[in-house]
Amino acid sequence: MHGFPRNVGWIEVICGSMFSGKTEELIRRLKRAQIAKQNVQIFKPRLDDRYAVESIVSHSAQKLESVAIERAEEIIQKLRPDTQVVGIDEVQFLGPEVLPVCEVLAEKGLRVIVAGLDQDYKGRPFEPMPQLLAVAEFITKELAICVVCGNPANRSQRIVSRSDRVVVGAAGAYEARCRKCFVPEPVEATAPENLKLL
Repeated sequence: MHGFPRNVGWIEVICGSMFSGKTEELIRRLKRAQIAKQNVQIFKPRLDDRYAVESIVSHSAQKLESVAIERAEEIIQKLRPDTQVVGIDEVQFLGPEVLPVCEVLAEKGLRVIVAGLDQDYKGRPFEPMPQLLAVAEFITKELAICVVCGNPANRSQRIVSRSDRVVVGAAGAYEARCRKCFVPEPVEATAPENLKLL
């Protein structure tokens, strides 16, 4: 990564498919900010309660306490005056309203680090990620490992039969796939019990 800007805020985007390590990388950066004695505040969409309601949690079980929110505007409302670094996980679930929120935070001089999917289960751009990528100063695209052939994977293969764009789930609902092995439609017809449909 390049040297950080000085005396100015900025936006960092961590994107990729399911199981690529996005949340793990977000946690790593936020922990380093805490070690540097910076005041960190972390937010996540309330609908992502797969592992915990009040923490961001990676698939490898790393976690940090966070504030669960319904709408992106709550970030501004709940922001502490001394906050220097804002982390947002699963940013794609906060909709287009998160873009101006991130811009406002960066313009106030804060470091804003967001993580989320850049493609939906059909391999289409997942808004608002394209817009965030366009305004970010720093971008990291994480790749997973294709469960079919072992190649680098950048797609999230839904393996349950659901047509909703948003289906919150983990192993049992999605697999990481490469471009060659990705099939845009579900291949199974059963949903695991821990799957949350929206």
